[in-house]
Amino acid sequence: MRLPEISQLLDAEVLVDGEGTDQDLTAAFAADTMSDLLAFGTAGAVLLTRMTSPQVIRTSEVMNIAAIIVINGKIPAKEVIQLARELHVPILATRLPQFEVAGLLYARGLRGA
Repeated sequence: MRLPEISQLLDAEVLVDGEGTDQDLTAAFAADTMSDLLAFGTAGAVLLTRMTSPQVIRTSEVMNIAAIIVINGKIPAKEVIQLARELHVPILATRLPQFEVAGLLYARGLRGA
């Protein structure tokens, strides 16, 4: 799946467009702590999270995470969104809970990272 397809599927708002939004994404993972992000993060995968701190953006950029999907209706602060723009880290925000997001992505072919 490509990021625009994911955005439409999840009825997600695109907060930050990033480079490579037309790449075919095949994996996703969920993390709600920085230690889980570091332990389970995989380059090229989509991160599902409730975390909205600058550290998530910086870590995702270093780990080459393809995109961040912020779940449960959370919206990062303007400063965090600006940092993501500067680092070219795509961010989507959806009101859906993690369980539904993971199920929808899995049903469309994304697998665990």
